[in-house]
Amino acid sequence: MKNISRRNLLRSSALGLAGATLAACTVSTSSGVTTVTLDVTKIKNYGQAGLNAAAAVIAFSAQFPAISAYVPAIQAAEVALSGALTAFSTAAGSTLTISYDNTDWKTRVDSVLSDLSTVASAIESAISGAGSALSASVLSDAKTALSALETVISVFKGLLGVSAVRSSTGMTEAQALAALGV
Repeated sequence: MKNISRRNLLRSSALGLAGATLAACTVSTSSGVTTVTLDVTKIKNYGQAGLNAAAAVIAFSAQFPAISAYVPAIQAAEVALSGALTAFSTAAGSTLTISYDNTDWKTRVDSVLSDLSTVASAIESAISGAGSALSASVLSDAKTALSALETVISVFKGLLGVSAVRSSTGMTEAQALAALGV
């Protein structure tokens, strides 16, 4: 049996993320114009992952009132993400791929990404603010949801070419989506 070092695990996770990203997007250049084509289902899944992460953390407020102070910010971010995702889904209809180079699509996709980041920030604030008042299992679940969401955001940014895909959480895209029920 081979021992897996932390470094090898992170390296293989990052490679897995990069591979998953390549499957969701194509980049082509013609006459000096680069076109990025995105998989509509991937974007919908990323948005749903953000909604699920927000719902999971909001659900903890019933048992742990300390997190209740952070719920309005999470809910506001969730509503914004839901609106962006609905607008994107409605515009996409049954389309399987879109061109990120199209200004209208770029605006819709960037809105979903921005709102995902806002959800993650609101969850992070809730964890840091109420963390000590939460049970160990709830704190662990909240941190897992945040880590999974951060992985999804990283993959999404890599897909768009905004930044390189990085796996600071050690999760692959598939693991992150599964952790968030997508």
